[in-house]
Order: sequence, then structure tokens, then C-alpha cells
Amino acid sequence: MSNLVGFTKGRKSQLMNGLRGDEVHEGLEDVVVANSSICRIDGQAGQLIYRGYPIGELAAHCSFEEVAHLLWHGSLPDAVSLREIADAVGAQSALTLPMVELLRRFPHYAEPMSVLRTAISALGMYDPRAESDVQETNVELAYVLTAKASSAVATYARLRRGEDPVAPDPGLSHAGNFLYCLTGEYPDELATQVFDNCLTLHAEHGFNASTFAARVTAATLSDMYSAITSAIGALRGPLHGGANQRVMGMLEEIGSPDKAREWVMARLAARKRIMGFGHRVYRVEDPRATVLREWCQKLGDALGQGQWHDISLAVEQVLSEEKGLHPNVDFYSASVYRMLGIENDLYTCIFAMSRMVGWTAHVLEQWSHNRLIRPRCNYMGPDSLTVAPVEDR
Repeated sequence: MSNLVGFTKGRKSQLMNGLRGDEVHEGLEDVVVANSSICRIDGQAGQLIYRGYPIGELAAHCSFEEVAHLLWHGSLPDAVSLREIADAVGAQSALTLPMVELLRRFPHYAEPMSVLRTAISALGMYDPRAESDVQETNVELAYVLTAKASSAVATYARLRRGEDPVAPDPGLSHAGNFLYCLTGEYPDELATQVFDNCLTLHAEHGFNASTFAARVTAATLSDMYSAITSAIGALRGPLHGGANQRVMGMLEEIGSPDKAREWVMARLAARKRIMGFGHRVYRVEDPRATVLREWCQKLGDALGQGQWHDISLAVEQVLSEEKGLHPNVDFYSASVYRMLGIENDLYTCIFAMSRMVGWTAHVLEQWSHNRLIRPRCNYMGPDSLTVAPVEDR
């Protein structure tokens, strides 16, 4: 399992022999800090693999509950295990009255990721198991966090609209329950399938900033809730989460496919960033974008909202021709969420709800072979200063 060490064996050996390991990798780029069996990403080939399974295979053949079992337990479930994990997560979906009242007290203008961050932290105070160091208990907390994060987002969205919360329906899937609790209407089969796929596509992505934040916190032997609160805080930053929200604003501004080229070219001429393109890891198309592009078209055709797919495709074509850029997961997820009836400012929360499975899987892996994460820095300030009396400074 995982053993975070901060340096490769070679670098560690250099330090022990008195040599300076002072090469700086800004943003830890290309620094390998751990061994992990959860996820493999090949940015050159455009591959994303969860515990051996390509993301396209999982999206085509597995439900989110199956993928959650895979990430938490290391294997796809059989029919009995699938039912058990679906029931276990579903049983935790309802929020307690104190949690609902806490969400009710938040201002209606609060940033939803701030609400989710605070709600998760509060959940830890109400859970007497939060400080447990028992593996089985912490697996149960992973179920709790996955279930209640979804309910917290849906509940807050309704409360700020002046609507009453909707109790989860135990007969629905995790994806179906979120859409039901958000809108108060039972989703159709297509909407449920699409959103289920969205959850799968966002569930895990290696040592991204939020996952690493969770593991850093977990490595101190803090509790699961604290680790996940750290992750949400990192995801909240605009350089990590939130790009799909800004993609939707861009598509709305463009308005129609025939205006896409002019808009993009003006943006490029002004040297402004176009959201939803490029990725720190992928050098070819993000494999998640491939799946979402198809769902965007199918949803648009089914709902009579094909303009979102058409505008997106037009933007993609211009950027491919002009810059050789490829869309990432944020680009087509924006239109998909819009067509599912999800408000723009909830998009990053959807990311967090999905990634809850990956985050908790990483926390469990971190604890299975823990080492405190303690990198070094090169000090660049002065040395050997002397303190002058205060009246002489």
C-alpha cells in the first residue's frame, strides 16, 4: 500500500551522505511522493485507470456504487456486495435535524463550497466515531461522508430558494437521490444515468491538490472529517475546482455556435485564458471529456437543448485548429449539469460530492502505512543577523 516519503531513495541517500538535495520543483511538478494502488494516470496516452480499470470501461458498464466499492475495497462488487454498499450509503443519506438547522442558518448568498466545507466539519463534531483509529469504522465514515455530502448540497440549495428539504428515497440510487432531493421531482432514467456517470468520472484522479491536502492532514493522524475538510478547502480554489462553473458562463456569453470563432479569437488575441481546455497532466484529450461530450449531445437531443453541445463543439474546434488544445473534464460537464437543472454555483460541489469517494479511499490508504509528510524548502533569506536595541532600529 502507500508509503509517503517525500524523496526518492536516491535523493534520500544524498541527504544522508551530506549532499544538498536542494533542487526545487515548483508546485511539486513531477515529484513522486508515494506509491498508490488506487489510480493510474498516463497523460501522454490520455488514460485514467481506477485500480486497473480504464475509466471508459467503468463509465460504460458500472454504476457509481460499483465504482465506490472498487475505490474503497479494491475490487468491483458482486451482486450481494453491491446491494450491501448501496444500502449502507443510502442508510446514511438523511441529515439530522441539527444539521438541517445549521444549513438553514447559513446566509442564502453563501458560496456553496464554503457551506459544504463547514457542514462536513460540523458533521465530525456530531459523530462520536470521528476519532476512531479502527479501519472498519473509518470505512463506515467514508460511506457517511459520501452520503451526507450529497444531502447537504441538495438541502442547502433548496433552503436558499426558500423551499423545504426533501427526504431521500431509499429506493433510488445515489445519483437519483441527489437529483430528487435537489429538485423535488423524480428524475427520469436518462438523467439518472448521466449524473451517475458524472459521479464516476469525477470520483478519483490521483494526487491532485485536494487529494494531496487530504493525505497531508491524514498523515498527521488527524481524523477523517478533518482530512476531508482540508480537501474541500483545496478544491474550493479557482485553480482547482470551479472551472466548469466558469465554462458555463462562457457558453452563455457566446450564445450561439456561429459566434464561437469570433469570441474565441478575440479572447486569444487578448491573451486571456479559455476555461475548460488544457490540463496539468493530460497532453491529449482528457478521457473523461470524451465520455461527457457524448452525454452532452444525447441530453441536448432529448431535452431540446442542443445549443449547448453545438456551442461547445464549435469552441472546441477553434481551439483545436488554432492552439492544438483539448477539452478537459470541466468543459462538457458544464453543459451536462445545466441540462440536468443544476445551478451554476453548485458545480464545484458536484465535483466534491463525486471526489468524496476518492478522497476517503486515499485517506484509508494513507493510514494503512502512514508516514508524516514533511517536505523541505530552500531558505533564501539572510543569515547571521544580530538584534539591535529597539531604540537603534
